[in-house]
Amino acid sequence: MARLDSIFHPAARSVRLFGLYLIVTGTALLLAPAALLTPLALPVPQDVWVRMAGVLALALGATDVLTAHAGSPLLWRATVWRRAVAGAALLGLVAAGIAPPAVILFAAIDIAAACWTARALRSVKPTPLQHA
Repeated sequence: MARLDSIFHPAARSVRLFGLYLIVTGTALLLAPAALLTPLALPVPQDVWVRMAGVLALALGATDVLTAHAGSPLLWRATVWRRAVAGAALLGLVAAGIAPPAVILFAAIDIAAACWTARALRSVKPTPLQHA
C-alpha cells in the first residue's frame, strides 16, 4: 500500500478535520445531547440511542484522525465513500419523512467533507490493494 509521509497532505488534513468534527459532535451527543440538538430544533430523545450514536461518532472520529496520520491514500479514499453514503442515507431519511429537515445540515457536512477529500486525492495516483 502506498504511503504518503506528509500528514499535511490536503487529503489528510480534510480527513483529520472531519474526524475532529465527529469527535466534537460525538462528545456532545454522549454528554449533552440537548446542547447540540436543541439549537437545531431537533427533538432530544430521552433513551440511550442518542448517546450510543455519540459513542459511534466518537469512535469514527478517532479512526479518522488516526487514518489521517497513517499516510495511506487507500484509507483516505475509504473515508470518502463512507461519508458520501452516510450523507446520502441521511438525505434519504429526510426525503422519506423519517427525519426532520434539520438533518440535512449533517448530511451536507458529510457530503461536503467527502467531496473535499475526493478533490484533494486527485493528485494521488490510485494503488491496488496489496496483501501482506
